[in-house]
Amino acid sequence: MPGQRRRKQRQQRHHERHRPENVPGRWEPLFESQEHAELRDFLRRLRTEGTAIDPAHIRIDTLCGRSAQPTTYQVSVYVPDTSA
Repeated sequence: MPGQRRRKQRQQRHHERHRPENVPGRWEPLFESQEHAELRDFLRRLRTEGTAIDPAHIRIDTLCGRSAQPTTYQVSVYVPDTSA
């Protein structure tokens, strides 16, 4: 189709400019658990609720534990600074 390449390139440039790394802000914890099943349930609930969160603005961290501390799963959402 005519112009399809140009549209795709424009869309890609837009997404690159608005990635979390390029916009000032901070990561705020949204959910934390030591059970992997709870993490899966939370993410499934986010998808089924249709919450309008861009997947690029969600971060899932696995904080590896040792014998003293158990493994912790954390979901964070990127919140851009509104002061700018």
